[in-house]
Amino acid sequence: MRRARAAKPAATLRTLNKGVVMKTSPFASFSILFLLSTVSPALAQTGRPDASTRPSPTTTAPRPTGTTGTTPTGTPSATGTRAADTVISPDYRLGTGDKLRVDIYKDPNLSQSLQIRPDGKITLPLVGDVVALGRTPTELRDAISQSLKQYITEPVVTVIVVETVPQNIYVMGEVNSPGPQPLNGQISVLQALATAGGFRDFAKTKDIRILRKTPKGTETIRFNYNEASKGRGPTMYVQPGDTIIVP
Repeated sequence: MRRARAAKPAATLRTLNKGVVMKTSPFASFSILFLLSTVSPALAQTGRPDASTRPSPTTTAPRPTGTTGTTPTGTPSATGTRAADTVISPDYRLGTGDKLRVDIYKDPNLSQSLQIRPDGKITLPLVGDVVALGRTPTELRDAISQSLKQYITEPVVTVIVVETVPQNIYVMGEVNSPGPQPLNGQISVLQALATAGGFRDFAKTKDIRILRKTPKGTETIRFNYNEASKGRGPTMYVQPGDTIIVP
């Protein structure tokens, strides 16, 4: 009887233990699932960058729109000087190789970008050949306007010097430093003679000649240094390609 009584508590204990296991197993499973459900989002978020640290989408800057105009100041050409680099004098005489822009108001078909040919001319629609060598931009504009009047009523013409080609003048004869001189801007005959180093002892300063090429041929111009040095008469300026001869 004592053994039976001793066995009963053991059996009861096993039963109770089983009951505990049966009762605690669902709770433990629920607890584990609850922990996983709360931990998993946190673990998932650790792999994602925060919105404050997340790099913003790359923004592409808009492409600059094209512009028209002259070459920026200070940009030299391989063969000449841009007109934007220097101020073109109204008295500037056009030379061979100079690049021009001729605009005809309200008629883009007639507007042209041109270069003065070795023969000193340019060619325009309707007008044909026009002498440009030795003329100022204003004189060339007037010549083009006059030629267009038979086709257009009151044409409005603009001549722009886009690029000038370096030109030389030549001083020869009885001067101390004969030879070519670069023509930079507007230079008077007196300045050219001074750059040539002045006269030699037997120079005939009253009978200086200037040889100038024109579309019609070579023109000879007389120059009296003695009169000009005293301020008498209008100031005479050299033109591209002029040759000054001091006998």
